[in-house]
Amino acid sequence: FFLNQLQKDLEEVKELLTKATRKRVRDVLMTEKHKLELEIKNQPPPKPKDATEDEKSSLGGYTVKINNYGWDQSDKFIKIYISLSGVQKLPAENVQVNFTERSFDLLVKNLNGKNYTMTFNNLLKPISVEGSSRKIKTDTVLVMCKKKREEKWDCLTQVEKESKEKE
Repeated sequence: FFLNQLQKDLEEVKELLTKATRKRVRDVLMTEKHKLELEIKNQPPPKPKDATEDEKSSLGGYTVKINNYGWDQSDKFIKIYISLSGVQKLPAENVQVNFTERSFDLLVKNLNGKNYTMTFNNLLKPISVEGSSRKIKTDTVLVMCKKKREEKWDCLTQVEKESKEKE
């Protein structure tokens, strides 16, 4: 912004120089022109934003943490249902899930101008990263975590388990 102002000043000074006829006025303008050119030259380059910043801005809008979800399980899978109105209209690559053995995080980019994230850490039991996936349905993202062992989970995360035990 500041640099922009300097360049406008410089253009005006050059413009005035073409009109100035008095030597003294021309000298003043020449001096000012040199000062401005130097100042422009010495402006710090615009800071390179972190790539993540750029990514965020290309995502558009701001990021909303998702807190509501439903879940269900079969012998092989933990299924997490996340309601997001209109998610089926997004390009598939805008819905990303990263799985680790004990966590996953979901990023939905640019849905109605906002991004949505949801992170589950400390899943109750290990999951298979390769076997896990996500499906996009009408107004819903379904995250399928493949269980490493076929067993019933009482809850999704360690934290839930601990708070249940306290009660």
